[in-house]
Amino acid sequence: MKKLIHKTAIITGAGKGIGRSIALRFAEEGAKVAIWEKDQNAGRQTADEIKNNGGTALFVPCEISYAEAVTEALTETVQVLGNPTHLVNNAGIAHVGTATSTTEKDFDQIIEVNTKGLFICLNKVIPILVENGGGVILNLASIASRLGIAERFAYSASKGAALAMTLSVAKDYVDHGIRCNCVCPGRVHTPFVDGFLEKYYSDDNERAEKFSELSKYQPIGRMGEPDEIASLATFLCSDEASFITGGAYDIDGGTMTLR
Repeated sequence: MKKLIHKTAIITGAGKGIGRSIALRFAEEGAKVAIWEKDQNAGRQTADEIKNNGGTALFVPCEISYAEAVTEALTETVQVLGNPTHLVNNAGIAHVGTATSTTEKDFDQIIEVNTKGLFICLNKVIPILVENGGGVILNLASIASRLGIAERFAYSASKGAALAMTLSVAKDYVDHGIRCNCVCPGRVHTPFVDGFLEKYYSDDNERAEKFSELSKYQPIGRMGEPDEIASLATFLCSDEASFITGGAYDIDGGTMTLR
């Protein structure tokens, strides 16, 4: 039996990386998937891949930091797929910098997307879940929300907020049949990692050395893969996890406990 049959999931930032893998996995498990994505080419590609494999998907262009855009995306999703049963707040951006090297503009941008954007999605979708007797919310936090990581000041602040909002939503809506958890990935091999290496390491050998260094940071000796995060997300969003709410789940190759 598929784990998410008869479910309708909104997944933000599902055009690339972890979000894309979650969308593909949810569709494989029977969910109808709404892909809210700023990058229109990437969003359409994910939706097309799902549909080409026999699944049901809707791509909706959406910038989650604008309430009007989220309202419009939600209206279209309900009209085409029906009321959502699941919300996966995956969309986010990264930043490298300390408290002194981070500019005010950079900080505002990170908070605008990672924190305010997450809030807006919660604010707009939760009333539908309440009205329909419950649902499941999964937020993408990070081990950076609980562990000091060098030069991730603004990013860590935003992911700390994601963790705090997870706990708050879980508490406030447990009596409405809503479960809310977050996953806290360690370093995952996504397009961001490749882009970071391309930007800061032009020499192939230096880039390879840095990739190896980043991989070995995890005690398990490598980075995670998006599909591995999708596996945990699928479990937490399925009825197999029906007794789990208010949890933060590290998936980090042992970084939090073994370093």
